[in-house]
Amino acid sequence: MDTAILPLAITMMAGPQILSAIIFVTGNEPVKVSLAYVVGVGLAAAVSVLFWYLLAGALHIAPKTSSQPSTAGTIVSLVLVGLVSLASVKAWLGRETAEPPKWLGSLQDTEWLHAFRLGLMLIFLMPSDLVIAATTGTHLQSEGHAYVDALPFIGLTALVAALPLIFFLLFRRRASVAMPKVRDWMNANSAWVNIAVYVIFIVLILA
Repeated sequence: MDTAILPLAITMMAGPQILSAIIFVTGNEPVKVSLAYVVGVGLAAAVSVLFWYLLAGALHIAPKTSSQPSTAGTIVSLVLVGLVSLASVKAWLGRETAEPPKWLGSLQDTEWLHAFRLGLMLIFLMPSDLVIAATTGTHLQSEGHAYVDALPFIGLTALVAALPLIFFLLFRRRASVAMPKVRDWMNANSAWVNIAVYVIFIVLILA
């Protein structure tokens, strides 16, 4: 198991991804809808990492043969850091006017099928998640690991997505009070949350 990629699972769920999970436990049918969302997130993470893992193999990003990072892996890492750095600068410049996506406001009344689809789409289409999946798949390929070594990362991603539901099941009364406050705080500070995610991601890649 490659533990180096595990912290990326936390970054993968930061932002609208975890905010969606929080909103689901404050809405109708919280357990059913939240479970569908977690399944969607886990499935999408598995497929996305597999795609990038196979693509890295097709591009002949071969396993390194020494303790030094592979040239291809280093180039990919630098490109990813550059892209994320640009995104963080953009988020910083727009922090005063930044608002959470409007679609978040409609999630409290959503049904389980929509929650499942949203879990898929957020992981497949969010730029930050695409970068993380690409990093994970490429890293595993360049280090000579099998795809099965991505399972702990995928499981941790799903677990992070399930944390609001777990908190709700364990502390229903407290959760009903705390979750709306957390949701409102993240809505009000969405730009800073995004910036923090980008910074953490850059640190993890360069570490």
